[in-house]
Amino acid sequence: MEKLKRIAGKVAALDRMNVDTDQIIPKQFLKRIERTGFGEFLFFDWKYNDDGTLNEDFELNRTRYAGACVLLTRDNFGSGSSREHAPWAIREAGFRVILAPSFADIFYNNCFKNSILPIVISKDRTDELFRLVRENEGYSLEVDLAEKSVSGKGVEFSFEIDDFKRKVLLEGLDDISQTLELVDSIEKYEKLFTDERQWVVPDEREKP
Repeated sequence: MEKLKRIAGKVAALDRMNVDTDQIIPKQFLKRIERTGFGEFLFFDWKYNDDGTLNEDFELNRTRYAGACVLLTRDNFGSGSSREHAPWAIREAGFRVILAPSFADIFYNNCFKNSILPIVISKDRTDELFRLVRENEGYSLEVDLAEKSVSGKGVEFSFEIDDFKRKVLLEGLDDISQTLELVDSIEKYEKLFTDERQWVVPDEREKP
């Protein structure tokens, strides 16, 4: 998994509450067998009109947000089903950091498995950032995970994050990598178990 230490870039503002995973990546795309290629379908039902043309009223279709790597949004982001396709789509669309007052638990944890940093911020801070983004086209932030800090024009603050989750992103550890870090302990346990208890394989010929 790709490491995440410091991200600096443009902020895209999605001023909506309760954005669920079916809005992030609609169900019709879940039948794809690949784990890649979901970025183009991010917010599909909002991004496009029924005739397939771009919906000019959708916030993230605005040219001012092109190339953004930080997503600013509202309460309860990522609610709904537990589909991991949602963070896959967000990551492939170029977002590495999400700022919101609250996240759905499963989505929040899935972000850390996909090199995305979800940061919980206060509602007042959220309102402040929306104002700054609206007033400054191309508004950017620098997010430093090592220092647990966010800074940009007119704003600077620290954020809280679980130490283990922080380590996972800083070192780029997926579930397999985390297990491999414990391989010495696993092997010692296996040896101890083998030495203390020998398995007896019954002789098939002894069966009645």
